[in-house]
Amino acid sequence: MKAIISHDIDHITVWEHLFRDTIIPKYLARMHIELFSNKISLREYTLRWSDFFKNKWQNIDELITFNNICGIHSSFFIAVNKGVGLNYSNTSALLWIEQMQRRNCEIGIHGIEYENAEELRKEFDLFCKLSKIKDPGIRMHYVRNTEKTYQLLAQTGYKYDSTEHAFKNPYKIGEMWEFPFQIMDGWIIENYKSWQSINLDKAKEATIRLIDKADKGNLKYLGIDFHDRYFSHAFKTWLDWYMWLVDYLKTNKIAVVNFNEAIKEMEGG
Repeated sequence: MKAIISHDIDHITVWEHLFRDTIIPKYLARMHIELFSNKISLREYTLRWSDFFKNKWQNIDELITFNNICGIHSSFFIAVNKGVGLNYSNTSALLWIEQMQRRNCEIGIHGIEYENAEELRKEFDLFCKLSKIKDPGIRMHYVRNTEKTYQLLAQTGYKYDSTEHAFKNPYKIGEMWEFPFQIMDGWIIENYKSWQSINLDKAKEATIRLIDKADKGNLKYLGIDFHDRYFSHAFKTWLDWYMWLVDYLKTNKIAVVNFNEAIKEMEGG
C-alpha cells in the first residue's frame, strides 16, 4: 500500500470573509470553546488572534517546505470559484498557483459546482486558463456530490477526482480516475463536532485504526486530506498529528506518491 497526501485550500486571508459569510464569528466562537474546554493552550489561543490580525489564514509555503524536507510530493486543490465558506479571489488563487508551480507541486481544482454541467465546464475552463494545466484533477469543496456528480466530472474532462470517501481502490469512470480517500484531518480531530474534541493521542489511535483497515482491505492507495490552514502552532494538535502521520508512514515503509504518479503506476507507465 502507498499513500496519497493532498491538501485543500479553503482560506487565504481573514478579510476575504468580511461581510460575506459567517466564517469569522464561527471561528471566534470555536476558539473560545476549545480554550474553555481545555482542548487548546493559551499560547494557541494567542497565536490564533495573531493570525487574525495578520490577515493570514493559510500556511501553504510552510507546508510545502515541510513536505519537501520529508520527501512528500505536495498535492493541492485550489478553488477558482466561490462557495460555502470559501471566498478568496481568483487573483489570490493565481498568485498561489504560480508559486506552487514554481515549487513543483501537483495542483488540482477545489471544486464548487457539483451538479450543473454548464457551470462545471466554466469552472474547468477557467482553471485550465489560469493554471495552463490541460487535464487537471479535482476534489469537491466539502466533498459535496450527488448521484450524477462523478459522471459529470468525467464528461467535463477531469483526469482524476478524489471526492468519494470510501474504502475502495481507485477505479475509472469513463476516462477519469476516481481516487476514494479514507482520512481527513477534521474528521479525526473534530470527531463529528465543529471544533477540536479529542487530544493528540486519541487522534493517533483513530488514525492507526483507519490505516490498518485500509491495509486489511488490500487498498493500493491510502488517501489522506490535510488542510494547509492547520499547519501552524496555532493548531498544535493538528500540526503535531500531521507531522506524526508523515513519520508513521515513513516508519512503516508506506511510500507517498501524488495522483499523477499513482495513475502512471496503475496504467503501467
